[in-house]
Amino acid sequence: MAPIAVGDVLPDGTLSYFDADDKLQQVSVHSLAAGKKVIIFGVPGAFTPTCSLKHVPGFIEKAGELKSKGVDEIICISVNDPFVMKAWAKTYPENKDVKFLADGSATYTHALGLELNLGDKGLGTRSRRFALLVDDLKVKAANVESGGEFTLSSADDILKAL
Repeated sequence: MAPIAVGDVLPDGTLSYFDADDKLQQVSVHSLAAGKKVIIFGVPGAFTPTCSLKHVPGFIEKAGELKSKGVDEIICISVNDPFVMKAWAKTYPENKDVKFLADGSATYTHALGLELNLGDKGLGTRSRRFALLVDDLKVKAANVESGGEFTLSSADDILKAL
């Protein structure tokens, strides 16, 4: 399947998270994105160096600026289970705006065409690093990295597309 691209309609899918009452919830991507301007960024794995030290902190730090330009939601997804995503989110106590959502079986990542096979490294199927700018389910920017790079999917890169 071809990776999602500018002009595509964002596919629907179900992701998981723990709510404020520590109850496991499932949410439809379309329920988060329909009629809104959203950023969905994906990372190869929670707690991994580039993801934890650069990618996520950039979106947390720039959330105010992104929201001032009309962004309604900032969503981080990873092929990890919701328990891992909850624990990872807690390592960012300053975060008020980035939602951490789990794609435990990579089902949604496959729907986006952004899966990455890291089986040779013992990591199984993961997500390519990416950032999408979506306006009412239509992809306006699709910044998808090659391999382990981090050159075009940062918060600053998305700010340029706004």
